[in-house]
Amino acid sequence: MALPATRAAIARLVPHQGAMCLLERVDACDAVAIACNSGTHRDPANPLRRDGVLPAACGLEYALQAMALHGALTAGAAQGPGFLAALAGVELAVERLDDIADTLTVRAEALAQESRGFIYRFEVSGCGRALLAGRATILLA
Repeated sequence: MALPATRAAIARLVPHQGAMCLLERVDACDAVAIACNSGTHRDPANPLRRDGVLPAACGLEYALQAMALHGALTAGAAQGPGFLAALAGVELAVERLDDIADTLTVRAEALAQESRGFIYRFEVSGCGRALLAGRATILLA
């Protein structure tokens, strides 16, 4: 499987367009997991910023985009759109992401895969530590 190496290539695979396409590169992807990275958290024009700050909870959107990209890369057109149904066990280790000097690494691993959805474990890390982590339930339309 050829991995998208640019933000433009990623945007062709996910519904998030323009500045809302937050991921910049896929480092690894297989049938179960994906690892991506991004520096868009440092961009002053990041559309999720409020009053110049990118709250750590916005890392959830990075993780959800990684899940959408994982679905597009592994199931292709056979998979319909997905919708967030639940979050569980979410832990935030920082208050904000915009002051993280390192590139963010975004990982998502499918813990359960069924015809109607997925349960993913996710982690967003930077500077050698987990910044936020948890689980997400995604239902397919």
